[in-house]
Amino acid sequence: MGQYSEDFILTGKNEKAVFSLKVYRGDGMVLLAMNWKKGRPPRDFVGFSIEYKEPDGDRYYALKNRLSFLNQDGTVCKVAKSSLLSPFQMFRWVHFPRNADKNGAFVYVVKPVFMNYYDELSYGEEQRVEVVLHRETYPDCLDVAFTRGFISSQAFVDRFSDGGGVAALLPKDSKSGIDFVPTHPKAPTALSWMGFDAVEALLRLLDEAIADRTAEVRVVAFDFNLPAVVERFIQLGERLSIIIDDSAEHNEHDSAESIAFERLLSSTNGKAKRQHMGQLQHNKTIVVNGSKVKAAVCGSTNFTWRGLYVQSNNVVVVRGEEAIKPFWDAFENYWNCSTPRFGKTSSAQWNDLNLSGIDAQVSFSPHSKDNALLDAIASDVANTESSLFYSLAFLAQTTGSLKEEIVRVLEKDDVFVYGISDKRMGGLNLQKPNGNLMPVYPQAISKNMPEPFKSEPTGGGGTRMHHKFIVIDFDKPTARVYLGSYNFSGTADRKNGENLLLIKDRKVAISYMIEALRIFDHYHFRVNLAQAEEDNMRLFLTKAPRTKDEKPWWEKFYTDPKKIKDREMFCKE
Repeated sequence: MGQYSEDFILTGKNEKAVFSLKVYRGDGMVLLAMNWKKGRPPRDFVGFSIEYKEPDGDRYYALKNRLSFLNQDGTVCKVAKSSLLSPFQMFRWVHFPRNADKNGAFVYVVKPVFMNYYDELSYGEEQRVEVVLHRETYPDCLDVAFTRGFISSQAFVDRFSDGGGVAALLPKDSKSGIDFVPTHPKAPTALSWMGFDAVEALLRLLDEAIADRTAEVRVVAFDFNLPAVVERFIQLGERLSIIIDDSAEHNEHDSAESIAFERLLSSTNGKAKRQHMGQLQHNKTIVVNGSKVKAAVCGSTNFTWRGLYVQSNNVVVVRGEEAIKPFWDAFENYWNCSTPRFGKTSSAQWNDLNLSGIDAQVSFSPHSKDNALLDAIASDVANTESSLFYSLAFLAQTTGSLKEEIVRVLEKDDVFVYGISDKRMGGLNLQKPNGNLMPVYPQAISKNMPEPFKSEPTGGGGTRMHHKFIVIDFDKPTARVYLGSYNFSGTADRKNGENLLLIKDRKVAISYMIEALRIFDHYHFRVNLAQAEEDNMRLFLTKAPRTKDEKPWWEKFYTDPKKIKDREMFCKE
């Protein structure tokens, strides 16, 4: 039987199984990592099947694989099949359970799959793990929530391409978003799927604030055009005070931000203000202070259609009187201070959130020369001991100490590095000989992609990968993650209004590690698909070798340095 626990790392306990299984709990998702126990797998091993059962469920559901073995006539199978028939030829997999918010334990069962000379499949001893996936990371204390960020995906195409697709779900541009109403027949389902945990966490808190008639709310917004948020802000009336960015196009009279400002200026009776600090007021924060609700929202997610339904983003919610104080104070300092003055306030220092059992701090930009943080963060990255995961939206355009340290860490043979940037990093190789990978970049599947894949929507122009986080040494007690609206650039440090959190907590670090991994895998696969199209290749599963010269699918995981690192990293003791 597997191990039952509410912990965030669990292991299969079946000693008879020929492989090990380690399961990492993320937020709304799990990472399953497998490795062969002794030596290399046999040549007839063709992958892993994965099944799961929901809490209080009476049946198991097999995860599906879009890649299959070739049909008997040699053609590519175009239908996703159960992993019992089309096993995953990977040593790890990230899964989103359909109903991740159910109370109780999800049961995962993983089996090795074998193929004989006649292409018949058989199954080895299973590993089994039970894991609780309640949505809140630390209930009533700290919650990490992610958008799905999968509009450029086969899953989106399968679910929502009919009924008008993206055009019926999202506005054509940011200006029209302020009054946009979706016409897609499955709009509520589609938007819930696209927004995932993040939109639920954000709107739930705003509804709590509306219900708590004693609650005062403070908001700082950058991009801002989502009617569901604007309408809730209006409902708050004079209990709301809000700052909205007015840089560049945001200051145009017909921008969504300008229209929202005029509406809120009226509903709040004048408690609305425009600013851009030294360059941008780039924050995305909400603070609620009431007798029943004391909570703050921060992270990378703009209160927009793109921010919640197209881009890969994160929202962090902290709760408690002491936890919200730095956010409340920062709002007051933004409201009253110029850029130079703000950098001299306590908000520009690290402020402890005083969360029970969690080492978490927050700091706000713009910083002064004396309390700037970028070089200190770069120094922390330089001290990485085992692993570095990052998702940095504008790393391709960034210069300075942090980018330099990431490049140096990539050269270290003993550090495992995975990263994603919104665009290719110029002048650097994607593949490194030491087994580390340079940042991959978002890419949708376009027309004429290799079978069995269909073309995907891009969700319009602009950034799709919008996260800003760095995870250091997730596998150690010193695990830590930097996150927020802060783009890890000189501008973010010294000019913009930004929020930056440093959380030294392994559960939170693992949650962000899994998010980095699933985004990296999602788009790295698309980069490979583009290469397959260029080379006129088909994509399908590898059958068991028939001759001595044929290689099994798993050979590269025991000979390629980067794949060896990948296989060993997540299952090591």
